[in-house]
Amino acid sequence: MQRRFFLAAGTAALAPIAAPSVFAQGSTGKLTPLKFTLDFRINGQTAPFFLALAKGYYRDEGLDVSIDTGAGSVASITRIASGVYQLGLGDISSLVEFNAQNPGTPMVQAVYQYYNRAPFVIIGRKDRGVSADFRSLAGKKVAAAAVESTRRAWPMVARKQGMRADAFQWQTTDFSARDNVMVRGDVDAATYFHDSAVSLFARMKPEELSVLKYADAGVNLYGNAILANSNLVAQNPKVVAAFLRASNRAIVETFANPAPSIAAMRQREPILGEKIELERWGITAQYVGAADTRGHGLGDIKKLTLEQQVDEVADVFGLKVKPASDAIFNTSMLPSRSERSLPKA
Repeated sequence: MQRRFFLAAGTAALAPIAAPSVFAQGSTGKLTPLKFTLDFRINGQTAPFFLALAKGYYRDEGLDVSIDTGAGSVASITRIASGVYQLGLGDISSLVEFNAQNPGTPMVQAVYQYYNRAPFVIIGRKDRGVSADFRSLAGKKVAAAAVESTRRAWPMVARKQGMRADAFQWQTTDFSARDNVMVRGDVDAATYFHDSAVSLFARMKPEELSVLKYADAGVNLYGNAILANSNLVAQNPKVVAAFLRASNRAIVETFANPAPSIAAMRQREPILGEKIELERWGITAQYVGAADTRGHGLGDIKKLTLEQQVDEVADVFGLKVKPASDAIFNTSMLPSRSERSLPKA
């Protein structure tokens, strides 16, 4: 299920909220407690964090980390801003919008880029004339939730492709019903996070579907990142750096061999099948380890790419304030470049 939402306009009214308590590991050797929120449910997309937990990598760094499920990027960002959670996963474009609607000193910053490219796709039925060309969507019916990131980012693709933003008809559909309307043929296509589409792939043959990736259209958007409360960043950056080292260690290991990470994740969600979650991670890995990461390593960004994303989000969503890229992303606590290298294929 796709679940990351851009922020609704109402978040501008977010009241000032208390700073979190900043913990430190003292001479007693006690672990520093940290609460980490996912952006949605537990599955193979976030398996590396459960590997870090299961293998004691957080504990090795002096941290007592708890991981909770989330309810979309909006919820993640507001949870972290409130200080109820110190860290979490959330969408960069959502963070741009949040900071624009809450100007001043940022309450939340990205500190490690997880999805180096947002896995936004539209998946269409070939028997309805949807091909690998975005222009084949013209005149079609496309299912999407009322307010969600892939749908909202569509005008960026339309611009790149020289298409009208209203080239097709949106069919508002609940996330839980999206696979069903695709299988029944009620719609011609639907929006997905690519790795969330494994449920559809289990019901329709890959050769029956066309996967149109926003990244292939030249829309270079960063996706979900590890976010941190800015007070924690300012007052105890070593704690953030420790969390990132442990998480990065597990991410690198998952690229080398995903099976242990999937097994660790399934300790929390045993109902999930190993095969489908390995398949899900295989898609996730394409976006976490996108081409840029070969140059600057996992977790890092290109400042120009982020600046262009801020410009596009501000333009498409009509933001009155354009946040500075330095207010969005803080790279100062990343592990060393050598630690963030992808394993050789």
